Amino acid sequence: MMSWYFENGPESDVVVSTRIRFARNISGHKFNSVATKEDEEKVLDIFKNNNVVPELKFIRLSDLDELMQNSLVEKHVISRDILNAGSAGVLLNADENICVMINEEDHVRIQAMSPGLELEKTLKMAEDIDNKIAEKVEYAYSDLYGYLTTCPTNVGTGLRASVMLHLPALRITGRIGRVLDVVNKVNLDVRGVYGEGTEAIGDMYQVSNKVSLGVTNQEIISSVKSIARKIIEQERNAREYLMTRGIDFEDRVCRDYGILTYARKLSYDECAKLVSMVKLGVDLGIIKEIDSKKINEISIATKPATLQKCCKEILGPKERDEKRAEIIKMIVNK
Repeated sequence: MMSWYFENGPESDVVVSTRIRFARNISGHKFNSVATKEDEEKVLDIFKNNNVVPELKFIRLSDLDELMQNSLVEKHVISRDILNAGSAGVLLNADENICVMINEEDHVRIQAMSPGLELEKTLKMAEDIDNKIAEKVEYAYSDLYGYLTTCPTNVGTGLRASVMLHLPALRITGRIGRVLDVVNKVNLDVRGVYGEGTEAIGDMYQVSNKVSLGVTNQEIISSVKSIARKIIEQERNAREYLMTRGIDFEDRVCRDYGILTYARKLSYDECAKLVSMVKLGVDLGIIKEIDSKKINEISIATKPATLQKCCKEILGPKERDEKRAEIIKMIVNK
């Protein structure tokens, strides 16, 4: 169970989670862009004996069924890209907040996650794993360029620092476009809920650094944190404005809560929109019948693959929609 995700961290009314990711390659092995299956297996062999990072469990992705793989993607534990890799695996802890992806775009992708705005703490978590791996293998490194990676934007520190932001008030007030334009102009990326090329489902946006060459880890962290705090301020200002609408806005939020908790069937898209509004209502104190931890649990448990994994069966669209409504009632009432 991914217990970390159900918890609240600093600024958790707006910042859902923090992620730190390091991209690394192993010296003496072909990069994955030109590697054969045999080359990938050699990299996998380094980690599958589980003596590189003993506290993490090695899992070959091909040993997991499709539902489990997609559930890990839905929970942001692994990327969608690794599902298309030839010979791939992960090193994973019990809480699923520390993961080492093997043979994704690079030989090694070290990832650490925390609830709320916790960039420094999460960086330390990832650095600890990075150092343990570096004691056992030699990374591909250049004194001039830093860590060598498949994608040029990751060359340097190899660090991607990102925060997941919940920005419903900026959308409702029509300010979201202006705020995101500013972010893009200060050399940061804004992406959808599952990264590059994905949509902002449920008003969730990822903000991260664009490049890691010529800057230190701390400079990257400071830049992302500074912009995150400015977006937090803008979102909270928009929420204060919405509260001045009085009963009209409260009625909208409460109606969405009613649909979320009493509907007999819900599609994933409709559920995500409702959860976004209900989370906003909880964070503003409009809705008191449910807390933010249950909202976090609903947001994970109702995703298509995770829902079916919990049911231990593959469901058709109609069955999924009905089961989604049942699961929401169960979480709300427990």
